Amino acid sequence: MSPVTVSRALAQLAAEGLVVTRPGAGAFRARPHTPQTPAGDTSWQQVALSADGSADVVPRTVDPWGVVVSLAAPPPGVLEFNGGYLHSSLQPERAMAAALARAGRRPGAWGRPPLEGLPELREWFARGIGGAVTAAEVLIAAGGQAALATALRALAPPGAPVLVESPTYPGMLALARAAGLRPVPVPVDPDGVRPDLLADAFHATGARVFVCQPLFQNPTGAVLAPDRRAEVLRIAREAGAFVVEDDFVRRLVHADAGPLPRPLAADDPDGVVVHVGSLTKATSPSFRVSALAARGPVLERLRAIQVVDSFFVPRPLQEAALELVGSPAWTRHLRALSAELKTRRDAMTGALARHLPELALPHIPSGGYHLWLRLPDGTDEAALTAAALRADVALAPGRPYFSAEPPAAHVRLSFAAVAGTGEIAEGVRRLRAACDEVLR
Repeated sequence: MSPVTVSRALAQLAAEGLVVTRPGAGAFRARPHTPQTPAGDTSWQQVALSADGSADVVPRTVDPWGVVVSLAAPPPGVLEFNGGYLHSSLQPERAMAAALARAGRRPGAWGRPPLEGLPELREWFARGIGGAVTAAEVLIAAGGQAALATALRALAPPGAPVLVESPTYPGMLALARAAGLRPVPVPVDPDGVRPDLLADAFHATGARVFVCQPLFQNPTGAVLAPDRRAEVLRIAREAGAFVVEDDFVRRLVHADAGPLPRPLAADDPDGVVVHVGSLTKATSPSFRVSALAARGPVLERLRAIQVVDSFFVPRPLQEAALELVGSPAWTRHLRALSAELKTRRDAMTGALARHLPELALPHIPSGGYHLWLRLPDGTDEAALTAAALRADVALAPGRPYFSAEPPAAHVRLSFAAVAGTGEIAEGVRRLRAACDEVLR
């Protein structure tokens, strides 16, 4: 065995409490564990956690299930069609490792960073947003989920309505409910959110926040149409409301996409848009570096909440982000990723057309990492999800993507979390068997 293998084995044994290591002496068997004391009675917590919400207009509930579906690793042998991140073969692991090593050697890399984030990194994010956005209007956050949580807490008090696309990202719905907010759905079609229904929703609810994903929307893959972009901003401005723009997959564009529209924040001089952008989707689930951009007094509130919640993003990670995006490897990675995502998307759409034509695919996206399928009328999506898992393929059921009653049964299939086109073909074959069991 190599020294690395021995070192890892000893570290694992030490973590399990089976051995102890003594510098300069060696590794020794640990003394036997003493019997554990009996577990206490925690049933009192059920009363404590619910009693304090009796006066809440909207009860605060924390339901992570819709998020865990795409975060938890499936059992061995199960193909991950439910994943929310790139497969390790698509991640720039060598470039990230090199960036982290260089970052650790930077002067002051382990010191306390500015609370708003490193100026150079804020400037990089500001350039990516474009328009008149400056580094002074950007805050560095610990991933898109944390940035969304900060934005929702800053913009809406507990009990308030918040307008959301329907369907939309389950993690955002979970954040809203955990903050005591009331998600109100606004339907999405292939051209993004419908402005007429958005205006109706603002008028009916008095909401002051609308959360949207204008580019490659999760889960539909829709892109907000050019004629709707200005209309959405106008409607929000007239309602005295903010638009939280979750620009989460701009760097997961497919090779055939063509020029991308600018972020909404780039065309917003009045501070309507609070922009969230992230590096995580294009790198690794553990590379949690994102940006919050806003203009006007709301920026100070966002900053205050973020400081209270988490102080700051660790400086070594910010330095590593700067090293990564400033290296030639970053451009090469994005170019290769763009081509590979198109190949995988085409492989999955082709396999579905051949083997599962009864599953409707209303929109083929030119960015992102997933497809949104409508199941035949009357299909029990929970039963299909369970049957697929028995066939060793994990799906993301559609129900968690709706804040109210869904209009039909859906599933979301990811083509980026598996090893390649071979696994995509095998996964669709297994899904055919599951559908034969449920749809007969």
